[in-house]
Amino acid sequence: MPSSPFADPDAEWQPRLALGITGHRATNPAFSANSAAITDALAGLFAQIEEIAAGLSGNQGAVRLHSLLVDGTDQVAGELALARGWELVVPMPFGADLNLAINSHPATPADAAALCRGQPAADPEVEARAAAIRTITARAHLFELADRDTQIATLLLATLTNPQDRDAARAYEALVSGNVALAGRVMIERTDLVVAVWDGKIANLPGGTGHTVISALEMGTPVLLIDPTAPQEWSILTRPEELGHPERNNAPVAVRQARLEATIRAAMVAQGWLTQGPRREQWRARSGLAFSLYRLIERVFGDGKLTPGRMRIEYESPDAISTGSAAGLLAAAEAAPGADPLLVARLRGALLPMFARADGIASRLSDAYRSGMCVNFVLAALAVIIGLAFYPFGLAKVKWVFASAELLLLAGILVITLAGSRLAWHRRWFEMRRVAEYLRHAPGLLLLGVSRPTGRWPRKGGRGHDAEWPEHFARHALREAGLPRIRVTRAYLRACLEGVVHPHVAAQRAYHEFKAARLERVHHRLDRLAGASFLLAVISVLAYLLLKFAALAGVAPTAWASDLSPLFTFLGVAFPTLGANIAGVRYFGDFERFGAISRAAAERLGEVETRIGLLLTGTETALSYEAAAELLHAVDDAVVGEIESWQAVFGAKHLALPA
Repeated sequence: MPSSPFADPDAEWQPRLALGITGHRATNPAFSANSAAITDALAGLFAQIEEIAAGLSGNQGAVRLHSLLVDGTDQVAGELALARGWELVVPMPFGADLNLAINSHPATPADAAALCRGQPAADPEVEARAAAIRTITARAHLFELADRDTQIATLLLATLTNPQDRDAARAYEALVSGNVALAGRVMIERTDLVVAVWDGKIANLPGGTGHTVISALEMGTPVLLIDPTAPQEWSILTRPEELGHPERNNAPVAVRQARLEATIRAAMVAQGWLTQGPRREQWRARSGLAFSLYRLIERVFGDGKLTPGRMRIEYESPDAISTGSAAGLLAAAEAAPGADPLLVARLRGALLPMFARADGIASRLSDAYRSGMCVNFVLAALAVIIGLAFYPFGLAKVKWVFASAELLLLAGILVITLAGSRLAWHRRWFEMRRVAEYLRHAPGLLLLGVSRPTGRWPRKGGRGHDAEWPEHFARHALREAGLPRIRVTRAYLRACLEGVVHPHVAAQRAYHEFKAARLERVHHRLDRLAGASFLLAVISVLAYLLLKFAALAGVAPTAWASDLSPLFTFLGVAFPTLGANIAGVRYFGDFERFGAISRAAAERLGEVETRIGLLLTGTETALSYEAAAELLHAVDDAVVGEIESWQAVFGAKHLALPA
């Protein structure tokens, strides 16, 4: 894995381009009639793509091709990619042996059974096709969806044994198509651009080329569409509706070339990466004592602990996370049957340290930003109170002392506000927190080969935030780890769900439940304190008026009202000022809405937790890669939804004067 700016902030790092390929089989008439021209067109396109990608990254091998490696387009593209030195990754719809048996097209049950056992076929033509597949897969990175292999192999042999058994044939076709479509989804999720050789005729066959093209466009992944009858003419599509506009293929070459360059640039270059990215951030082991007020507010009003306690937080070191909080996760990942040791090593050596570093930086910036604003409200209240404090004590002669103190407090507000603005605490906190949250949930996704499609990542950092680099970095950091080199079995699925995914979801659900309850308490207690301050203001004013009326009625000495007037005036100003600034802290902190966001996240994660439990305790046949991947996508959606809701609340709340 290339050096990461999170593991090594001084490292030069540029993501690689990820392509997908889909297209007609060798038996398709349009492909077979134009196979040489299609090969030449793909070779020319790959050369253009590599040149563009290398120009952006400075790395001639900065391309990874994903292919299901069925005969025809997939295998042609795979050979071209390997010849260029690209990495060839195969999300295989079946285990390698069953995939060989299916795609070699055996005519007899004996040959099919032999290929399923890893033995050669007796038929020379079948064995020749099998040998070609073995040759290319031996050089590829395989991710084998083998959890249904036994069922599919049984149906394959049944269809060859009794071709008249339509029930077996339909069941076989449905399972094969479903697994191919599932492997196609894995491919689409991990690519920036899908290259498709398709005649545009059949689009409703699950796992077919047309189905893959439409699925990619629906997921927001661009498709470079090649007409097999005129392969030198191609177009880039970004929406399913564009399939109804074939005239796009007639665009001038310069226009199509520009669109290809723009597509690759969008995939590989992020706004703000060089000027605002992680290389400018420094990780520190502890939070700053100067900016601990926000934590103190949460502790006092959320936990009901009146003593400050230890307000400085120790951040988990990037070097220590693998033996600390992530030790159980890594042990479970290593113990999974057939686990990919390289992926586990990448989790231990790169991705988890990246998360620890981003999390510590985000927490420190959060303290600076939120505590800075809270300090501003406290200083504003003190400025008013101290500025008037001379009045009830009859110290008008030294009023300048109180005025000087007030000026210093106001200057402190200006300094904090200016520092927060100049140092961009708000923006940097948003960016680093997004990176940390994306990486926090990465292990389960990576172990099961699940990813968020390129087109479904948030494009901006929220209202007023144009930096795209956090999503760009997280997407490519997760993608760089790659699909695990594994044979996905039910035993592997169970081990990952039980040892990694379920504990993580349960812990996050519990965290959000605790956080929601705590923030709700903070909100209500601050609300009551602000209300009490205003009530005391009313009482002080009312007490003065009653004393004044009592003096006029002769019930109380006249001197009392005049002597106590400065005190009541001071209290009449101090209590509303205090109440207003407490209310300002409550408004700025938005504890209630943050609690509601955590409550919603806890509910969504709780539902996923329940579903994982049901899947693990149900029948063995129900435990499939498709079901597990769907649950991982649900976790990912909950994470992104929580981030977007959180940004919607705090997006416009920049550090400002407490006016």
